[in-house]
Amino acid sequence: MSEILFSSWGGKVVDNRGKEPQNFEVVKNIALPEFFKQDEHIKALFGWYGIVLRSSDVNVVDLCREYMQTVAEKSCGKCFLCRVGTRVMSETLVRICEGKGGADDLPMLRRLSVSISQSGKCNIGQSGPVPVLHAMDHFSDDFEKAVSTSQAIPAGSYHSRLTAPCMDACPIHLDIPTYIEHIREGKCRQALDVIRQRLPIPGVVGRVCVRPCEMHCRRTRLDAPISIKFLKRFVADHELAKRKKPIYASEPSAKTGKVAIVGAGPGGVTCAYHLAQKGHQVTIYEHLGEPGGMAAVGIPDYRLPRDILRGEVEQVQSMGVTINYNATVGKDITISQLEQENDAVFIAIGAQSSSGMRVKGEDAGYRGFIPGVQYLLDINMGKDPYPEGKKVVVVGGGNVAIDCVRCSFRIGKENVNLVYRRTKNEMPADFVEIRDAEEEQVTFHYLTNPTRIIAEDGKVVAVECIRMELGEPDDSGRRRPVPVEGSEFMLDCDIVVPAIGQVIDLSLLEGLEDVKTTRWGTINVNEVTKQSDRPKIFSGGDCETGPGALIEACAAGRKAAANIDRFINGRPLDFSDEDYFDQIFKAIKVFDPAEDVGMLGGCERHELEMLPPDTRKHTFDEVEQGFSLQEAMAEADRCLRCYRIATLAV
Repeated sequence: MSEILFSSWGGKVVDNRGKEPQNFEVVKNIALPEFFKQDEHIKALFGWYGIVLRSSDVNVVDLCREYMQTVAEKSCGKCFLCRVGTRVMSETLVRICEGKGGADDLPMLRRLSVSISQSGKCNIGQSGPVPVLHAMDHFSDDFEKAVSTSQAIPAGSYHSRLTAPCMDACPIHLDIPTYIEHIREGKCRQALDVIRQRLPIPGVVGRVCVRPCEMHCRRTRLDAPISIKFLKRFVADHELAKRKKPIYASEPSAKTGKVAIVGAGPGGVTCAYHLAQKGHQVTIYEHLGEPGGMAAVGIPDYRLPRDILRGEVEQVQSMGVTINYNATVGKDITISQLEQENDAVFIAIGAQSSSGMRVKGEDAGYRGFIPGVQYLLDINMGKDPYPEGKKVVVVGGGNVAIDCVRCSFRIGKENVNLVYRRTKNEMPADFVEIRDAEEEQVTFHYLTNPTRIIAEDGKVVAVECIRMELGEPDDSGRRRPVPVEGSEFMLDCDIVVPAIGQVIDLSLLEGLEDVKTTRWGTINVNEVTKQSDRPKIFSGGDCETGPGALIEACAAGRKAAANIDRFINGRPLDFSDEDYFDQIFKAIKVFDPAEDVGMLGGCERHELEMLPPDTRKHTFDEVEQGFSLQEAMAEADRCLRCYRIATLAV
């Protein structure tokens, strides 16, 4: 089943029909998995780039019929020819498959395919008819036979899915093209409705998301990606400015139950939101005195104002969700108690502790040595972690490290340095955050690594560093930093902040031997269902994957909620079609970074206005000012609506 009989994917035709298997030409431009589900072989793929055929028993005409029915269903209807033409094509193919086709149908199908592709303003119209044209070009005998014999064609077994490069890259798979189209038309409420089908905290994510969607935006092949993140923020802010209240959908389950959630961070809140929509009684236990978890105490106010975070969590509470603050699970109440009192428990704690640097002096208890997570927590709680210190060295290259250096100026530190063992190109931090830190005059020391903390009278006075050079790539794919012998030097400072990683405190699991953990210190759960080996206990977010992006925690919370609902209702926990297609799209790649989009660019991306560096580095006021309605609509108008449809024969 793994050999490819025919492929036109990406316009490159490989035709192995009639050849012996040992003589098959290898299809190199697509890696189509062999299975959709465990018991379902993939026999063919019909999609935006063409056809991939594995099995000779697939009827290509019927596959066209199934595919075009999906295309017609998903057409937005704003282009007349696409709206009407795709429906005519679908109905014609249905008629042919019923044995009622005529000779005139085939030239008409071809004319419509060409016309829709040439006139469509979005990718449903532009790419939708592509595989049909390929089929008619390379399987013409099948079409001639279908219209000449007047015999009905038995329907095959298929799965179809709508996606887009941005949707596929988004961990929670927001329908980005649709909500952006609503913004383009000035329909902010409708845009929020689309977002809130999956995500309850658009104002939060619209400020701090790491934008995987924008990295996969096809507009990058022309000029610059759509400002997807800030358009999300815009509609959330617009609702606040208009003093409107959210409208939440509700679909109560047949059977509802009680669910306890540990942690009021993005993952826990998203899980609670989706469970509340299903009618379940949800109680969140949060050890802090406010909502948001690490988003509240780990992200500075100049990036994420606390009132935005609190406001969106309060909206979820208005759905009937209860949050018990200052409640530490494992101390005030145990997981076992929660398990006994509830139908399910979702553990969604964040990465609350800092990783060690493994350098001499870091465990000596010197004043001025402050782990990154603690440093940010103190600052976000309104206090200077070490008022006597004025010269700061932060060690690390991620977003936490960047937050630490940028916060240092804001609490009155005079000399702020960042030490990173690789180059700027390898830094995992958001490049926008790096740029902003550079503008605020943070001093960066690349290819540098600390070796020893220097102290006098129990206080940090310097850090010894060594120069590094890049060697061969390591497991992360980045070139491994190697010390340069004899290059040690001193960096004067009175505060050292290690921000090289975060770890999860799993002490709350004590006594639960059958909840397994991984060698990375995370909770071992099924990747898709989020269920642990203890059936009533689920987990997701940082405590499952290790420190990750906020939107990834939201996606985990949504998946957990769906499976907790199934668990309470006695339904089997299994992959959904969305989960199976995630695996397919990961293999065949929805975004092609080398694609020739076939149009001119030159329409500049709208950027948010920011406070000047010399002003913003001394204030915790939000540094980015949101879009106006006119700016948002203009930015949304740059979207190419890059929907793609895939149909699998199984």
